[in-house]
Amino acid sequence: MPTSTAAAMVTAARSRVEALSVDQVAGEIAAGRVLLVDVREPAERTSFGIIPGAVHAPRGMLEVYADPTSPYHHPEFDPDERVILHSGSGRRSALAAGTLQHLGYTRVAHLDGGFTAWIAAGKPVGFV
Repeated sequence: MPTSTAAAMVTAARSRVEALSVDQVAGEIAAGRVLLVDVREPAERTSFGIIPGAVHAPRGMLEVYADPTSPYHHPEFDPDERVILHSGSGRRSALAAGTLQHLGYTRVAHLDGGFTAWIAAGKPVGFV
């Protein structure tokens, strides 16, 4: 029997991670001082669209892209810079933000409500 559940893990991550509203994320994007990371799967991005300017790092690859010691590190990931993650509804991004904290990222947050909230707020969406 598992010692935890996915729901409990998300709840724990949300208690440790800064959650931002759509307007807060839009404001940080407009200020140009943030790396916005989309942790959704490629099919979700193709089907539903993207937040313009977001870097794609599927949840399963996030650690190797974000770890500066990894041979797969993506240079846009910097543990000292502001990073905001988003997923479809905010669950995976909360977990992903917690993961980045474990990797030493100190200025990490996630979009509360995820891409669904972004669309509901009428924010711009692009397509891949």
